[in-house]
Amino acid sequence: MTGFRTRLLLGLCTLTLFPLAATAGIPQGVDDGLTMGAPMPRRASARDLRGNQRALRELTGEKATVLAFLGIDCPLANLYAPRLVSLEAKYRAQGVRFLAVYSNRTETLHEVAAHALDNEFPFVVLRDFGQRLADQLGVDRTPEVVVFGDKGKLRYRGRIDDQYSAASRKASAENEDLVNALDALVAGKRVTVEETVCDGCLMQRTGFDSGVSGVTFTRDVEPILQERCQACHRPGQIGPFSLMSYKDAASRSRMIAEVVEQRRMPPWHADQRYGSFANDRSLSEEQIATITTWVSEGSKKGQSADSPPEVEWTEGFTMKNPDSILSIPKAMEVPAEGVLEYQYVTTETDYGEDVWVQRVELSPGNASVLHHALVYIIPKGRSASMFNRLSSALVNWVPGSMAKVNPEGSATKIPEGASLLWELHYTPNGKATTDRTSMALDFTEEPPDRETRFTIFADFRINVSAENPHHIEEHTMRFRNDARLVSLRPHMHLRGKSWTYEVTFPDGRNEILLSVPNWDFNWQTEYFFTEPIDVPKGTVLSSRAIWDNSEDNPLNPDPTVSVRYGRQSFEEMMNGWVKYDRVRE
Repeated sequence: MTGFRTRLLLGLCTLTLFPLAATAGIPQGVDDGLTMGAPMPRRASARDLRGNQRALRELTGEKATVLAFLGIDCPLANLYAPRLVSLEAKYRAQGVRFLAVYSNRTETLHEVAAHALDNEFPFVVLRDFGQRLADQLGVDRTPEVVVFGDKGKLRYRGRIDDQYSAASRKASAENEDLVNALDALVAGKRVTVEETVCDGCLMQRTGFDSGVSGVTFTRDVEPILQERCQACHRPGQIGPFSLMSYKDAASRSRMIAEVVEQRRMPPWHADQRYGSFANDRSLSEEQIATITTWVSEGSKKGQSADSPPEVEWTEGFTMKNPDSILSIPKAMEVPAEGVLEYQYVTTETDYGEDVWVQRVELSPGNASVLHHALVYIIPKGRSASMFNRLSSALVNWVPGSMAKVNPEGSATKIPEGASLLWELHYTPNGKATTDRTSMALDFTEEPPDRETRFTIFADFRINVSAENPHHIEEHTMRFRNDARLVSLRPHMHLRGKSWTYEVTFPDGRNEILLSVPNWDFNWQTEYFFTEPIDVPKGTVLSSRAIWDNSEDNPLNPDPTVSVRYGRQSFEEMMNGWVKYDRVRE
């Protein structure tokens, strides 16, 4: 991709102008780590791109395991990235598993995910927070590799080969150290050259000085929680605990500091390099520093007079004082186990006239069993065919959804006499229960200038191949009229890995609108543009989705089977949801 090519060119310049060889007086950071032949550390682990803590012992290959330590802005690491991809493809079928490990203190989980997507890494990518894994294995530079054999013992550590170094580049490698080590291990032989020197970029072991100090909960932290956390972390909402009080936060302060510093919370998965989104719930660097400093300084409460006014939340909704609240006619029975078909129920509208929806929100009665919900507008006298439903969606809900707001001057029409078709997908959780989902709506006072439509372009032909860690599919749609893009929402299931939306304008210009490099099934966010994007007639919107249908994906129901399009979570989807508006007819 363009970002990678830019970094590659910059990296070549850096290699020429700023040699990376060790400088006197700069601490190396670690000792020699494991001795050759030592077993893999029993508790060695790091977080994957979904934020899961992964033990190395669960990610080993049958013959060998390669840990490649990389850095986003390391010129040598970027030079060797394509080499690692080709080596992984060569040795995958021979029982060798590759892992990419990022240990620099200043690199965020989302930046690492974006770098991995730019480089099309097909293997597991890990973020080594606190550099514990690097320290355990004696690594202090990138791109250094560490190789364990079939019995989990250290068999090689050092450079990939000798083609590139800090001060020179060769036409080709004279000593292919990693290849030689892997060939030996695959053949069941002894590795002859067990250690080499990696002449690369020193790992960054210190973070940025925020300059923040003297933090208290009431004055500094509570406003952040109100703005970014309490919509979910309050009674009756999807958050597993409340953050409405000092006691709530202080009793979990260390965990809060960890998840915000690692950017696992609040959940936001868009690559910051592309697009600007009105519902961006990520924390700023200053907000993160405020929370982590509050914890490191002892989680002080502060003065009650400094507390901001309490937010008045509507029960069950994040919207305040909606114009209308509708519910499904009766509670749905959800059994303790089994695979359930989609449930469809209809409610009639009795507004007596056309209404225009400016803001809408779905609220599950029982979020623990509701996989997703959709509400479609069915005009009076029309059937609820698949075509009509996909052309007239009103709102969707998936875990992590928030209220949907249309742009100023734009709204979604519910015609007089229309019915609403609710599509409900339940996933039993081992306990018989019920759900009664509801919806809140705000209307405009007058018909708007523009009408908002919410539809999808879905690829029903996908076939995600078995045992494939990097299966790619692409799909496109063309705009038949001038329009404005309002929001985008990718939808896949448990094998989903990443998604990119790109637009091609009639004049030939291309632009990436949204990249989600670390797709998370549990947080299927709809991304609302800060300002709608004009798309003239003839504009093509394309989506590129990647799935991990391998055993490396901990959510994968069965990596041994190819998967086609289907409604259940153990099947797959490639649904590119698109909300756009155009001049009202």
